[in-house]
Amino acid sequence: MKAKWFVAALALAVSMTASPVAHATHSNAQNTAAFLEAIPASANLYADEVGVSARAAAVIDVHTGRILYEKSADKQMLIASITKIITTIVAIESGMDLDGMVTVSSRASGKEGSSIYLKVGEKQKLIDLLYAVMLRSGNDAATAVAEHVGGGSEAKFVEKMNALVKELGLTGTHFANPHGLDADGHYSTAHDMAVLSAYALRNETFQTIVKTKVWRMPMPGEAWDRKLYNKNKMLNRYGGADGVKTGYTKAAGRTLVSSATKNGRQVAVVTLDASSDWVDHARLLDYGFEKYESKPIVEEHQELQSLPVEDGVEAEVGVIVDQEFSYPVRSEEQEKLRKEIKLEENLHAPISAGQKIGEISIYFEDRLVAQLPLLAAKDIAEKTFWEKMKKLINGMISR
Repeated sequence: MKAKWFVAALALAVSMTASPVAHATHSNAQNTAAFLEAIPASANLYADEVGVSARAAAVIDVHTGRILYEKSADKQMLIASITKIITTIVAIESGMDLDGMVTVSSRASGKEGSSIYLKVGEKQKLIDLLYAVMLRSGNDAATAVAEHVGGGSEAKFVEKMNALVKELGLTGTHFANPHGLDADGHYSTAHDMAVLSAYALRNETFQTIVKTKVWRMPMPGEAWDRKLYNKNKMLNRYGGADGVKTGYTKAAGRTLVSSATKNGRQVAVVTLDASSDWVDHARLLDYGFEKYESKPIVEEHQELQSLPVEDGVEAEVGVIVDQEFSYPVRSEEQEKLRKEIKLEENLHAPISAGQKIGEISIYFEDRLVAQLPLLAAKDIAEKTFWEKMKKLINGMISR
């Protein structure tokens, strides 16, 4: 089985504000456009460097998508409620109004397992149900979300889940339901869940939900609200923790996805069937932050060189990159990064500031890890007819 390793093509910032949800809803096409397919990941990448209780594990740099560590990461396993990561991101990206009302069906209300005890006919905002899904792991809430976004059909929603799996190239994964209860045809790998989690963490609304420790949700017919406490103990146990999701069934064991941000860099960890998952995650997050240094490749608005401009009032224009890009590397890997710049030939005025005039490609071990547009630093006006004639005459005289 080939698990694909994905890398970021664009340095997209993840909002870390704790204020009310902005309901950001970018489409799948927009989000997947930020990733480049590269080589298959190793099933056991530096697995001997950190001992963990988990049967399978993976660590990923969220910003770039680089896999930092893997243990049996391509092994297909039951994953329990970390399934709800894809449930939530599919719902957010569906384009449906997150403040729209969802009516709870009898099927959703009666869903077995973890529950927030939704009642048949109860109406809740979609956004509140997503908090219930991620903070309290409500199987009833996940089913209600799936039926709503799936146009009344949980099966249609599951099709959307598997469509995203295909888009991301997650060849070791298939979903059969939106809640994660054990079922035939419902499985993933530590590697695939790391990729999926990094993808989801790039969405502002998702990021805001999973780092929330407590959320109030209306309780229809009562004077009080439901108070939803996040089950993810990593939010209190690890400095900078900001996600993501717990899971458990008897067959799957304890599953967990966590994330943390330090000095602007976010790392996510996945463990499957881990008896000491909180300890594993602390060790693996430390490993991700300490073993890898985020090496700046280009700075935002950095001028890389200049480019001649034909018929411009100025002879050349500065070439800038409009976004920062850094890449996590180990100390022994510093020399494995390189840049390749391609610029337009025969650039003619007029030129507008911000006009694309080239592209920079960044490689790690000869693998493409990012492509960024190169832009004109400023406006360059075209010479007037008489200025062009003057240049022509002066050129003839100088001969």
